[in-house]
Amino acid sequence: MEKVTLPFSQIGRESVKEAGGKGANLGELTKAGIPVPPGFVVLASTFQKYLEISDLDVELDSILDELKIKDISSVERESRKMRSLIDKAKVPAEIQKGIQAAFKRLGAKFVAVRSSATAEDSKVASWAGELDTLLFVTQPELINAVRKCWSSLYTPRALFYRFEKKLHHKMIRVAVVVQKMVNSMVSGIAFTTHPVTRDPNQMIIEAGWGLGEAIVSGQITPDAYVIDKEDNSFIDINVNKQEMMIVQARPKGTKKAIVPRAKQAKQKLTNSQIQTLVGILRRIEKYYGSPQDIEWAYDGKFYIVQTRPITTL
Repeated sequence: MEKVTLPFSQIGRESVKEAGGKGANLGELTKAGIPVPPGFVVLASTFQKYLEISDLDVELDSILDELKIKDISSVERESRKMRSLIDKAKVPAEIQKGIQAAFKRLGAKFVAVRSSATAEDSKVASWAGELDTLLFVTQPELINAVRKCWSSLYTPRALFYRFEKKLHHKMIRVAVVVQKMVNSMVSGIAFTTHPVTRDPNQMIIEAGWGLGEAIVSGQITPDAYVIDKEDNSFIDINVNKQEMMIVQARPKGTKKAIVPRAKQAKQKLTNSQIQTLVGILRRIEKYYGSPQDIEWAYDGKFYIVQTRPITTL
């Protein structure tokens, strides 16, 4: 059987068809020496093989071809049908074995399992937030987590997005990124060109306590730090009070928690930490040669967990 997974070290920008946009960029960042948590990708061809062995590929494509995208109730009904087909189909033993072997080589107790569509993160479309991500996944839960990512290609939200971007007649498959979990003290996003002012000499970093899910999902208002890229000086530091954060739940998953009162109104990153992060972000932009939308995490050290082109400029 073909390879089921590949480590980040064997993936690059040329690997989008097999690793998806997210996986390809993580491999490229790893090659560039950017601090990325180690991981591997369950390849898109593995998903395709799963569909073929389970006889699901023709059935799913048939449902998709007949989909009435303007009928919301119909989309929701067909989405449930497609996801149910994937949830019920057994993952072949060879695929399970390959995924579990890669997890064992990673040597992590917890991983983040993230969908990576093979038509994502281009200059015209970004699937950010459209497909599933599961955090603090353990080895016994891994196969089901991968299958959940596979089926998220057929959620109503993902189906609407596919039609909106006129991708419904294109072959879209999903790879799955499995990455050592960073238990973030602080996390956030950054744009190496300010997406509002569109000034190429301005960079903005957003930061919040806990895991980045709270920022990405819009549950909190993060700090915002605007940097002048010509001399790394601060243009603006906007500190926002944060009362809730998302943290690790025991024994698995995540939960909402109250931010300790002493930290609620505190700046999330020190000025020195911001400058350290700015240095990493500038390296990424220079490496890609274009403005980037970047997700980062901090647990005593900064890690980059995703980069993609800014699609709104």
